[in-house]
Amino acid sequence: MTHLTRAGLYVIASTLAFASMGALIKHSSMMIPNEVLVFFRNLVALLILTPWALATGVSNLKTSCLSLHLLRAGAGLTAMYCYFFALAHIGLAEAVTLHMTTPLFIPIIAWLWLRESIPSTNNWAIGLGYVGVLISLKPGHGVLTSIAWFALASGLFAAVAMVCFRRLAATEHPFRIVWYFSLIGTIVSAVPLLWAWQPLTPSIVATLVVIGSLATAGQLFLTRGYSLAAAGHAGAFAYSEVVFGFTLGWILWSEIPDALSLIGMILVCLAGILVLSEARETQAPRHPLIDP
Repeated sequence: MTHLTRAGLYVIASTLAFASMGALIKHSSMMIPNEVLVFFRNLVALLILTPWALATGVSNLKTSCLSLHLLRAGAGLTAMYCYFFALAHIGLAEAVTLHMTTPLFIPIIAWLWLRESIPSTNNWAIGLGYVGVLISLKPGHGVLTSIAWFALASGLFAAVAMVCFRRLAATEHPFRIVWYFSLIGTIVSAVPLLWAWQPLTPSIVATLVVIGSLATAGQLFLTRGYSLAAAGHAGAFAYSEVVFGFTLGWILWSEIPDALSLIGMILVCLAGILVLSEARETQAPRHPLIDP
């Protein structure tokens, strides 16, 4: 089995985990406040990762980039709150598609912040993606549009978190970056529990544990996939999450996106794959981008 095949399988496994997490969040949002969902998603990840982190030695967790870790955590948490809120109110496939606009925002943010040039061939691909976003948002088609903006915002803030990851990866190990995100995310997301907490039944706690476990598994699978192949090659498989989101939404809630949504999905996925293909490297990246 080639490295690219193995990378693709790992990335597809990660997207299945993320799409399943999204479906559970959508289902649980009818019983659990958004604030509680975000907190447990971070807490479970922290509980899973901390023993692993401590096994490597506490000294390996020391960092001189705390401010950048805080910025990444802030952007990632904002993306998480927006995405979870959108999942509760619009179709699963539509929410996933708009969240997957992250690669379309990364080149622009990297250009504004890091002064990285944008390949000329990327300009039309990014433009194509934004046309897909505009079609997916369906201007003038009612309240659904306003909720969909939260899903789009999750893609934007996830892109900020990704660019922070790239800055941190110059000096920090990827595992340390993910661990600090889980730690800061757990602490910060605990604050809204002061007004949003509600008693949880054992079945709900079990569901929350599964949500956090799926998110962590998705991150680990994605990291492994990006370690085996160049970002532009492995990243193209990430858009299988839209397919899984469409399938789960159809099976669980009989959600069938309309024609405009389907066209928008296709354009966003195509544009994202084209942008990622321009970012491919000749060797596997040492520090893969990890979804916040």
